[in-house]
Amino acid sequence: MYRSKNRQQAEFPDFYLPFSGHLDPENRWVALARLVPWELAEAIYHEDLCEDFGQPIVPARVALGALLVKERLGLTDRETVETIAENPYMQFFLGMEEFSQDRPFDASLMVDFRKRFGEDGMQRMAEAIALASLQESEPESETQSQPASEDDSEPPANRGKLIADATCAPADIRYPTDVSLLNEAREKTEGIIDELHKPLVGKTPRPRTYRIKARRQFVAFTKHKKPGRKKIRRAKREQLGFLRRNLQRIDQLIENPNTLPLCELSRRQYKNLLVAHELFRQQLEMFENNSQRVDDRIVSISQPHVRPIVRGKAGKPTEFGAKLSLSVVGGFSFVDRLSWDSYNESLDLIAQIERYRRRFGFYPESVHVDQIYRTRANRAFCKLHGIRMSGPPLGRKPLNVSVADRKQAAADEAVRNHVEGKFGQGKRRFGLGRIMAKLASTSMAQISLSFLVMNLEEALRRFFFSIVLLCRGLVELVFVCRDVCWQPFCTQRGSK
Repeated sequence: MYRSKNRQQAEFPDFYLPFSGHLDPENRWVALARLVPWELAEAIYHEDLCEDFGQPIVPARVALGALLVKERLGLTDRETVETIAENPYMQFFLGMEEFSQDRPFDASLMVDFRKRFGEDGMQRMAEAIALASLQESEPESETQSQPASEDDSEPPANRGKLIADATCAPADIRYPTDVSLLNEAREKTEGIIDELHKPLVGKTPRPRTYRIKARRQFVAFTKHKKPGRKKIRRAKREQLGFLRRNLQRIDQLIENPNTLPLCELSRRQYKNLLVAHELFRQQLEMFENNSQRVDDRIVSISQPHVRPIVRGKAGKPTEFGAKLSLSVVGGFSFVDRLSWDSYNESLDLIAQIERYRRRFGFYPESVHVDQIYRTRANRAFCKLHGIRMSGPPLGRKPLNVSVADRKQAAADEAVRNHVEGKFGQGKRRFGLGRIMAKLASTSMAQISLSFLVMNLEEALRRFFFSIVLLCRGLVELVFVCRDVCWQPFCTQRGSK
């Protein structure tokens, strides 16, 4: 059951503290509370909940506020709950009326918070924050925009800059190899065999699995620092044989009415059994075809949704996680596509430009992308709508390049560095470089949450910058008023 309480946030003097203190109105958490779209979070939070049935749950502001605190400070779920219980500013940020030393909720509920908001909800809130901040200052234009025409049928002039790029958010898994994956699947299936055989313990012997021999052969293989192709292929053949035998033994136990039924297995064991069957099929197909590629390749037993993403980067040619397409406008990030499967990001550029037009009402003046986006189809679309695409034109490189073209190319590369900076900020500061969530849904929500916090940081920076400009303007106004007031008096004294 969900009970919505539409009560106002307590003001600073009314926020009770046990030590008779007062909150600082310029604190970062107090300022951040003004920028979060709490009403939108409330609507997303209780979309699938009933108001008059079930047990009451944690309020939406507490749930979203806890996720923001965790991501902003880089804490674990348990540390987040402990930190909130110790900090009155964070409790004010979560919408509490007074300070309390009790934990607001159990740390295990953080997983439910990520599931309930989801990937779509996080992206909607991140976009709302960005659009609210960009409404005050429209995207910067490279040239002075033309005045609006009196004829409403004419489309508005292009304005602003769109920066697009793609990256990978690696998952928290060990580096996968075929032999290690087969060995792990073998160990999982051995545990399932022991579980299914429990009713027959003492009556019939346990099915033979050769687990000791298989373990010894795997350990002997791992001791080779640089095994050759023959040794790797031999180890794969051995582990495939052991895994095939285990799967056959499981099928025999399932057909036996005296053993434990398959429905009595835990959810994790049943999932591991399905993953082991698919892993065996994929590895056997690659082994027989002597290839290293298969569709929807499994690289983790515990996270079978993770896929290898070939990026071609120095030091990390292949990453294992989710791939995402990002567009940056005015310093704010928009996640346009998020998928576990690898894809060609150049096919997303036209859709990203159309989303830009739906958000702001006009096409961008220029698009700043790297070489993979500069296809003929994308160039034709940009030319049709009067959009300038960064980078050299197609064809043979000219012998003589003008100074103006060189300056324009350098300026375009400088602009495109903003999206690289966003990737670096997310991976170094906000956990995008290693997604610790285990489920597919919570992992995608965690990735979207990282960009939500990044947009909040950008909005907070602009908020404090506007306060500084306002204070500077007031000071200048005071000096101007002083000069105006004292000028007649000084003139009069000078004349005397």
